[in-house]
Amino acid sequence: MTDLGNAKDAGSGFSRLESLSISGFRGIDQLTIPRLGRVTLIAGKNGVGKTTVLDAVQLYAACGRFDALRDVLTRREELTTLRDEDGDVVTTPAFDRLFHHNGRDQLSAEIGPSGGPTLYIEDVTENEHVPDKLLDHIADEIDDVIDLEAVSLVSVIFDDARVFFPWKVFASRDYRSLRSFLRTQNELPASTPCESLGPGLLSNYDMARLWDEVALTDDEDLALTALRLVFGNRVERTAVIGGRYGGGGRRVVVKLSDYNNPVPLKSLGDGATRMFGIALALANCRDGILLIDEAENGIHYSLQSKFWGMVLQAAETHNTQVLATTHSKDCINGFAAAALAHPNVEGNLVRISGRDDELRAVEYSKEQLEVAAKQNIEVR
Repeated sequence: MTDLGNAKDAGSGFSRLESLSISGFRGIDQLTIPRLGRVTLIAGKNGVGKTTVLDAVQLYAACGRFDALRDVLTRREELTTLRDEDGDVVTTPAFDRLFHHNGRDQLSAEIGPSGGPTLYIEDVTENEHVPDKLLDHIADEIDDVIDLEAVSLVSVIFDDARVFFPWKVFASRDYRSLRSFLRTQNELPASTPCESLGPGLLSNYDMARLWDEVALTDDEDLALTALRLVFGNRVERTAVIGGRYGGGGRRVVVKLSDYNNPVPLKSLGDGATRMFGIALALANCRDGILLIDEAENGIHYSLQSKFWGMVLQAAETHNTQVLATTHSKDCINGFAAAALAHPNVEGNLVRISGRDDELRAVEYSKEQLEVAAKQNIEVR
């Protein structure tokens, strides 16, 4: 399990991120968040970089592994095209979009806590210090697959481990030549469990995947708790039905006390589906990290306090660190009320403001949040 830096919960093998510094990553030239809590809600205007913070944490938890790099770029539709060995046009993640193009000679990014291990990602395509042995290996492995001039070479360093990925070649259909590079990821430290939830609803496939990991365990109850925040004790139980194991066509159904037959979860509305998905992700992130983008989506303002109470309590019980974003005042007020009602759980609100190289993070204590809520002070 990756040691995320100075922190707590060391007995479980998982240490929370106590702070976060990001440099040269996507839309962020430089940003430092001095303190992160068990649950941290990140507020700020659209486009200020809130989602980028979540992406950075996802990469850090994965220690810079290729699948995480690809997932971040693909999810944000940061794509480019090139031709494969047959001359056909193929789409591949645009590696250079990982970096903040701020006039630096070298494209590089750094992510990590103060005093803890740092993740370095760097484009070393033109780096004269790249080992000749590596260049020879690339030529031997892929020169019959793709034009070597189209290859971008990526260096990932975490702690004392360093690996290289010949980036653009991953668009090739001939994956035999890629295995040796992917195997080098074994040199990186073990990744930390991490789930990332976007602004939208989880797909049926992802809900079934998460459900399979907690079915018939105590963690299954957390999903029921989430639904009961909306429908009370009308919710008796839930299940995933349809399709073969791991295949398509599976969906979540809910048994309500006043209906004879189970009803599809998605027929109960976006709010119920959203909270059910977040609860499932929480249950799957024991001793890990949960990232929630635009946490307020689909959840009625009257349920925000109960929702955050569930998140705070479950995060503490499951030893999970939660980072979420919002631009909703109702969400912030609900978070503040829940944080005050759970003084044993460290809940922080951080507001990001500024632009480009002048970004700054302002932390609000629970007491400041309470005053802001009562006096209708804007903290978004």
